[in-house]
Amino acid sequence: MKPHIVCHMIVSLDGRILTGRWSQSPDGSRADWSAVYGAIHEQLEVEGWIVGRVSMAEMSRAGPHPPENFAAPERPRHFATRSASTYAIAVDPAGKLHFDGPDIAGDSVVVWLGGDVADAHLAELAADGVSYVVSPTPQVDLAAALEAMHEELGVARLALEGGGGVNAAFFAAGLVDEVSLLVAPALDGSYDSRALVDGVALAGLAQLSLTSCEKLEHGLVHLRYAVSRP
Repeated sequence: MKPHIVCHMIVSLDGRILTGRWSQSPDGSRADWSAVYGAIHEQLEVEGWIVGRVSMAEMSRAGPHPPENFAAPERPRHFATRSASTYAIAVDPAGKLHFDGPDIAGDSVVVWLGGDVADAHLAELAADGVSYVVSPTPQVDLAAALEAMHEELGVARLALEGGGGVNAAFFAAGLVDEVSLLVAPALDGSYDSRALVDGVALAGLAQLSLTSCEKLEHGLVHLRYAVSRP
């Protein structure tokens, strides 16, 4: 059994997610929109959030620091804590992320890794108090990692708040149950800007049905969709 996954994102009118590139609006500022986004995240009553490697690297900027001597690390799972109130989950197939502690803003870190990650990297994560799940394949088995979160930690609801690549991977795998989308009164227009989903053709893989539409403060619109497979 897997947790219920809500893809919770904020986008411009042209579907882009890099807020620093957005146009301004007399209805509200980026800070206003971020505050509303955070408040709705709390209302979703999730037990953690999932992002990709690039997004997590913006929050944890530590460099490599593997221990000089270490015993063979646990595989395929190591959970440094099983009693956290919330979890910060990073999808990092190649093991490129490094941390300077066990949490991000109080949320206990869990890293989902590909099977080729080195023992030294796992030992580094464990020494930092970071939990991890290693897939049997070079790419992360998202479904298996979700099942591990439910089986080992009892996690029932998670927010997917990643970049376009990781979001698309979850949709393509049929793992998203719901979308919570804030649309801001802003435009991006950049050719190279990231979108809500990127890199995977999702026609025939995901079907969305509108469940609610609400006008919020600061010019925001909150859309919610149920997601199913065609």
